[in-house]
Amino acid sequence: MLKLLVSSGVDLLDPESIKETLARLGKSDAWRHNAVCAYSAFTRMCGLKWQRPKVNRVRTLPFIPLERELDDLIAASGRKTAAFLQLLKETGMRAGEALRLRWVDIDSERQIITLNAPEKSGNPRAFKVSPKLIEMLSRLPRKSVKVFPMSYTALKSNLLRVRRNLAAKLGNPRLLQISFHTFRHWKATMEYHRSKDPLYVKELLGHKKLDTTLLYIQVERALFQSGGDEFTVKIAKTPEEIQSLLAVGFEWVGVKDGLVFLRKHK
Repeated sequence: MLKLLVSSGVDLLDPESIKETLARLGKSDAWRHNAVCAYSAFTRMCGLKWQRPKVNRVRTLPFIPLERELDDLIAASGRKTAAFLQLLKETGMRAGEALRLRWVDIDSERQIITLNAPEKSGNPRAFKVSPKLIEMLSRLPRKSVKVFPMSYTALKSNLLRVRRNLAAKLGNPRLLQISFHTFRHWKATMEYHRSKDPLYVKELLGHKKLDTTLLYIQVERALFQSGGDEFTVKIAKTPEEIQSLLAVGFEWVGVKDGLVFLRKHK
């Protein structure tokens, strides 16, 4: 981000320079928010003082593709990129986490992949994966301790090329919206739809806070909403009560005053 700011004319040692540049570039609120965060870290490191501008970041819902669209991209990719995308699809890892994966983290016999180097101070996780993924990984050359000894830039370049060609071939511009992180959004949404358990999805994604995971409840409801508008509402106080209600089809609504509210269609 700092390199991008410099290429846009920012003098990193002049805090006023970044304010002028952010106003001039006309980037999205999310981009400007990330730029301000990056530059704030830089000023702390260098002992500079600046008045951090306020950026109102509007949270938007992520694009969730159809599973066959993800599968089409995987099938059209080369061996390494296809294995990487299949890994993201089955585990919901961040791309950076997948790049840290080592061969010793893969238990082929039990079909378990362990992530011990999570990003963003996330929690370590273990994933039960398919025989298909294990087979795809086993076909990769073992020239390094890492499963994917390549740069993020190289993999992203491969993805952009494949999705551009495939979108033109299939006449499906939706494919152009798929990024590495889209696989994580898809996995989280599908797992919440299957389990109706936000705590499980939180652990799957390695989130530190449940608030980050709750986004996928809203996405799932938008995609799979069915039935009427009448609900049966239950209130739970203990983990055992929550588990029993989730097991019979109730879904998480929210928490207030230490009480968990759940509902299901009548």
